[in-house]
Parts: sequence; C-alpha cells; structure tokens
Amino acid sequence: MPKVFEKDGYRFFFYSNDHGPIHVHVSHGSGEAVFNVENGVELRESQGLKVKELAKAEALATENRELIIRTWHEYFDR
Repeated sequence: MPKVFEKDGYRFFFYSNDHGPIHVHVSHGSGEAVFNVENGVELRESQGLKVKELAKAEALATENRELIIRTWHEYFDR
C-alpha cells in the first residue's frame, strides 16, 4: 500500500493493484473514503466517516491534488 501522505490523522494511500481513473483512498479512525482526483476532487465512496471527517478529508485531497496525481504516476507508470 503506497502511502501518499498523512496529516491530522488522515492517511492518503493507493492499493498496489489500483487502476484508473486516478483516485486516492483515505482512512481516518475506522472509516475510509475514496476520491477521484483526475478531473477535480470528487467523492466516489465512503464508509464509516462522519460528515465533518469527510469534509476534512475532501479539503486535504483538494489541497494535495497535484501531489496525489504526481505520486500516482510515479508509482503506476513505472
């Protein structure tokens, strides 16, 4: 599981067998969400995250979108 970054207890990562479109998984506590990031940040699915936690995860994904995309290409395009 390649980790992209971690901040404020939110861990952003990929699964090593992930496939397009470009997306990122985020875990916080016992919850997890997936955001598509290729054409802007868009929630794809969420389980176990409260609305406030989900909003924070989305804000962090938006703030770090370029890093997520760059890391995706570095990992999956090799």
